This record gives sequence, C-alpha cells and structure tokens, in this order.
Amino acid sequence: MAWAGWGAGPAGAGSAGGPSKGFLWAMMVGAAVVTAALARERSPLAFLGGAATAYFLLRALGRFGPPRDS
Repeated sequence: MAWAGWGAGPAGAGSAGGPSKGFLWAMMVGAAVVTAALARERSPLAFLGGAATAYFLLRALGRFGPPRDS
C-alpha cells in the first residue's frame, strides 16, 4: 500500500483545502512563544522564529497563501 502523505495527489493533505484558520492561529501563537523564549536567551534563532510568527500571522489573516473562499 502506497503512503499518501502531504501533497500526495488527490488523496493528499492539500485536497481538503489546506490548514484551518484555527490551526494557523494556534501555530502563530506557538511560534510567538518560541520566539519570545529564544529572544530572552539572546539567541540569533529568534529572527527565524520572528519570521515564522509573521508567516503564520499573514496566513491566518489571509494575506499570504492560496485564496480562501471562507
């Protein structure tokens, strides 16, 4: 049996329309928490966390990514 993982044709994860807004908001909050922890430790990886936070925020607001009907 073949594995039908992420993006694996019509049975892949993208066939359901992508991640929900709730999931994107949860990811944005999680990325912000990790970014704050990294910044507190003065890690240069905090910049990467900030980029991830911005990405999930833009996706959740519908400003980035494929157009959504709802």
